[in-house]
Amino acid sequence: MAFIHSEQIDQLLILKLNRPDKFNSFNREMALELQAELDRAAADKSIRAILLTGEGKAFCAGQDLAEAIDPNGPGLKRIVDEHYNPLILKLRALNKPVIAALNGVAAGAGANLALACDIVLAAKSASFIQAFSKIGLIPDSGGTYTLPRMLGLQLASALMITGDKLSADEAKHFGLVYKVFEDAEFLEKSKAFAQGIAQMPTKAIALTKQLLNDSFKNTLPEQLEMESRLQVESANSFDYKEGVNAFLEKRKAGFKGE
Repeated sequence: MAFIHSEQIDQLLILKLNRPDKFNSFNREMALELQAELDRAAADKSIRAILLTGEGKAFCAGQDLAEAIDPNGPGLKRIVDEHYNPLILKLRALNKPVIAALNGVAAGAGANLALACDIVLAAKSASFIQAFSKIGLIPDSGGTYTLPRMLGLQLASALMITGDKLSADEAKHFGLVYKVFEDAEFLEKSKAFAQGIAQMPTKAIALTKQLLNDSFKNTLPEQLEMESRLQVESANSFDYKEGVNAFLEKRKAGFKGE
């Protein structure tokens, strides 16, 4: 049984976490399958955006604790080093936009996996929870890096220490979610949104993502220099020329992601 269900619709790749009986909690096989799918997407020019969602009631409940405590299992160090850290790095380095579509609860590593994506959409009934403190662990999967930068130190600390749950609307209020859709129309609207992103100038989006990643370590002069350099690179793309011509000719641009 594949733990990641993969479907390509035109230029959009839909990846669905597929352990619904375990609320899509990660075991080793699912983590490695998702890493492989992200590698494949990065190399496939026909894919211009990725929609990551979950099967069933949950987006992802984090780590499968049965595997974590199994004396014959990989152990927590390998789980963090070989499962989650590579996933977060691959999501941030991927040269295409990744949209997380939270169909249900995103807990622990599942919440931080979503926050590593470029855009987060959520069903009305979805929720976020930094569940680590509930079982005596510290947040992983980049949560201690991303969350304070998104929310500020005080709010990030409160959510991680208490393990309190945020509703989809609360998460949107705090800037963790871009759009919230009613449950009945969530899948349809999420796909339509992601398909729209897949038609945009993918190269410029990849360069924007690179700039955002580096902004966390650059000084302002370094960031300005990088913007100048990557602006020249984007201006040499097909999509820039097409975008300008479409604007001047008052028509819809036909971007190729090149």
